[in-house]
Amino acid sequence: MGKRVRETERKYEAADPTADPEPDLTGLPGVAEVRTLEPAELDAVYFDTADLRLATHRTTLRRRTGGDDAGWHLKLPTSQADTRTEVQLPLGGKGKSVPRKLAAEVAVHTRGRTLEPVVRLRNTRRRVHLLDADSTPLAEIAYDHVTAEPGPSWTETEVELLAGGEPALLDAVEERLTAAGLRRSSSPSKLARALGDRLADAPKPPGPSASSPDTAGDAALAYLHAQVQAIAAYDPAVRRDEEDSVHQMRVSTRRLRSALKSFRREFDRTATDPVGEELKWLAAVLGMERDREVLADRLAQRVSELPPSYVPDPARTRLRGGPGASHATARKTLLGELDGDRYFALLDTLDALLAAPPLLDAAKAPAAPALTRTVRRDHRRLRGLVESALALEPGHERDLSLHEARKAAKRARYSSEAAQPVLGKPAAKHTKRMKGIQQLLGEHQDSVIARDAVVRLADEARAAGEDTFAYGALAQLERGLAARAEAAVPGAWREADQGELAG
Repeated sequence: MGKRVRETERKYEAADPTADPEPDLTGLPGVAEVRTLEPAELDAVYFDTADLRLATHRTTLRRRTGGDDAGWHLKLPTSQADTRTEVQLPLGGKGKSVPRKLAAEVAVHTRGRTLEPVVRLRNTRRRVHLLDADSTPLAEIAYDHVTAEPGPSWTETEVELLAGGEPALLDAVEERLTAAGLRRSSSPSKLARALGDRLADAPKPPGPSASSPDTAGDAALAYLHAQVQAIAAYDPAVRRDEEDSVHQMRVSTRRLRSALKSFRREFDRTATDPVGEELKWLAAVLGMERDREVLADRLAQRVSELPPSYVPDPARTRLRGGPGASHATARKTLLGELDGDRYFALLDTLDALLAAPPLLDAAKAPAAPALTRTVRRDHRRLRGLVESALALEPGHERDLSLHEARKAAKRARYSSEAAQPVLGKPAAKHTKRMKGIQQLLGEHQDSVIARDAVVRLADEARAAGEDTFAYGALAQLERGLAARAEAAVPGAWREADQGELAG
């Protein structure tokens, strides 16, 4: 997916016409030499959608020639000040279209829209390196004269921390620049400065909600916004096939759907219920790949617990493959859906929901008492489902009821999680208790699913004329694990069904 590096830099501009753009940088802490490098002529074409979806998400994508790092550069924001992640690919071709690998990185923002040239920047750059006593480069100072096509011309100074440098050096350089009449640039990037009013007038993504929510609606929106951000953050990781990314994106999707249910008194359900159905669809899409992975890992673990003689080669091969689609097939299906109109429409809907939330009058209620009622309501619902399940005899119906209780435990966990910024420690403790009962019920459900999968594989093996002893042994193992988890539920529930938020 290209080379990924962390880039830490600061940009400066003249505070007034008397500023010295190139002050003396000798004598800085840890700097033994200021070395002048060869100047460079840089020519960069920046790509974005017509409505500047990348720029409004603080993301830049360019194809640059000249200098010692010519190529495609995608710069992504991070949570750290002055730091971005840069994805680099070699130039290749004539540069008329964006490489697919980079387009995939920003698909969550572009959503099927064409990436096209939006501005060209020509830059005459003069550089110096700050070196330590071993001639290790600590930082690069670039003096840039930039011309935008279309757009203005300007000069700026860029200070980038190199591999050998420490953040404190940036502060020391800044002191020198400030003393010489420079100040931090008013634009976050060259692209933003070149675009000017075009960027200022472009539609903006919904911003974060109140950090200290006063009302129930504030608290609900803050939680929804965090989950929408998480989905957007995990999307490119899923496309890169990063470990655990599918699971985390699915969890964020479920949290979001659960919150819409828990806060149904705060939102107009005619607007949010259809969103919930689309989130259910997305969770199922992500689950096709995730569930296959989990089941395959579980079956492999169970096989390792049996004597080798119990599992002949045909059974081992069949169990390794597991039921359902292969990884390659499941992944192809997943990526197809993530590049589809339905997924992109859902992302647009989520943005619209946050930008103009369909709040009801109940959303104006003070946050603390409203959230307490919400958490207690979800807990009472869970209590009813657990008690109903435990009243049944062991078997299929109880398995189904325990699964429903597991889903309710997730909902109770997520609503108390959403309440933590307001309710503090009681909500944190309640979240921990709900997580514990959810995980126990999840272990039971995983065992039930694995047992059913083994039975299906046994049927396939029997139809192929293969020995089925291994499947029977595995099914028995899973029955024992399910029974053990089931037996632990009453005691675990007594521990979970306590605290001031239990209702």
